[in-house]
Amino acid sequence: MFYLRRQILLIAYMVVDLVIMILSFALAAKACNFRYQDIQFEGLIFLLGFTLIWHLIFNLLGIYRSKRFTAKRLEALDLFKATFLGSLILLGALSLFNIQLANLVFITVFWVGVTALTLLSRLIMRYMLARARIRGRNLRFMLIVGTNHRAIKFAQRIELKKELGYRIIGFVDNEWDGIEPFRKTNNQLITDFESFPSFIRNNVVDEVIICLPMKSFYDQAFRIVTICEEQGIIARFLPNIFDLKFARATTESFEGESMITISTGGMEGWPVLVKRLFDVLFSLTLFIVLLPLFLIVSILIKITSPGPVFFVQDRVGLNKRKIRLYKFRTMRPDAEEQLKELEQFNEVSGPVFKIKNDPRITKLGKILRKTSIDELPQLLNVLKGDMSLVGPRPLPLRDFAGFDQDWHRRRFSVRPGLTCLWQINGRNAVPFEKWMALDMEYIDKWSNRLDFKILLKTIPTVLKASGAA
Repeated sequence: MFYLRRQILLIAYMVVDLVIMILSFALAAKACNFRYQDIQFEGLIFLLGFTLIWHLIFNLLGIYRSKRFTAKRLEALDLFKATFLGSLILLGALSLFNIQLANLVFITVFWVGVTALTLLSRLIMRYMLARARIRGRNLRFMLIVGTNHRAIKFAQRIELKKELGYRIIGFVDNEWDGIEPFRKTNNQLITDFESFPSFIRNNVVDEVIICLPMKSFYDQAFRIVTICEEQGIIARFLPNIFDLKFARATTESFEGESMITISTGGMEGWPVLVKRLFDVLFSLTLFIVLLPLFLIVSILIKITSPGPVFFVQDRVGLNKRKIRLYKFRTMRPDAEEQLKELEQFNEVSGPVFKIKNDPRITKLGKILRKTSIDELPQLLNVLKGDMSLVGPRPLPLRDFAGFDQDWHRRRFSVRPGLTCLWQINGRNAVPFEKWMALDMEYIDKWSNRLDFKILLKTIPTVLKASGAA
């Protein structure tokens, strides 16, 4: 749900900014005694076009990126730059199209109004977010590497700034001569450098803060950042650049401390908003259209075999958070208990389990699986925000526990989906390593266009009845 709340917040920011821009435009026009009855169709098209340009300016200047660690004055400076650039472009466009509002009075009133109102809106939003985070909502789980004085001071600052919405899980370090001051604090040392990979694999960690002295702990820091990179977990550390393969580095500051953020997540900005809006609209429409089919399938499942209509299973979602996945039940009610007996007949490589003639599948279940109808209830997961229409398939806890390569875990840095490259490239015929490589390819090359292509190619794959994931 964290991912869903982030997208809702992004939508709110964008809508407020566009409303403020239009309102400022109207106020500036009124100050110039502009008569609205003189507005023609071309004028409306101009305003709509500039609305898009305004949004693009804000997006390109990073106005919609996460500002948790950004000081108010720096955010205000970014907004000042965006509104000033937007106002200059507006003046140029008005002059180009010979519109009577192209004068100094209009553009001055517009810029002052839009800047003041946008700054005010950000202050209000910051206040509202701070209240929500103090109440325990929209939290991010942080792990601090190091137990030195700097690490302790950083943790104290984070604890004092509850409005930032961070919860410190604990600290990572080996035993060393200067650890005694750390032990006198209330902080918890939860793992050492050797056990760090195991801890990060099996716990919810959104960000890792590295507070080690780089000169003497470069190897440890490099190993930690590499592990975070493999699994798609955000890493922040004090200046020193690492030669990373996929991750990007951005510089931020907190309470006077400079930090470099390492992140492999390519899903950010307005394309993510488009992705989420499409997810909601398409899945909601499809769900409503398919309600009669849902009813028929539910009745058939009840008639043909004892047990519930839906199969609900815990699976691994974004950043290894557990999600409840919904499917139409295709197996006998005791299928989970029989899994151990069938492990020896597994026909696929890697930690996943598949056999062609699984004796647990009902006769109706075989039809539902071949047509992928059993997957349709996952539209509810998409609407909830646990999943997307396109993304790596969410794996059962059993399969996740069998992962032996950390680079596989980077697939959990994005929301899981109903379909992805694996589904349109052979599904069960694809070896596990190739499956994981396809998921990495999707993450690295993601775009809304790629999502659309995958959805289009999924249709013939389903019609061929080649089976579900």
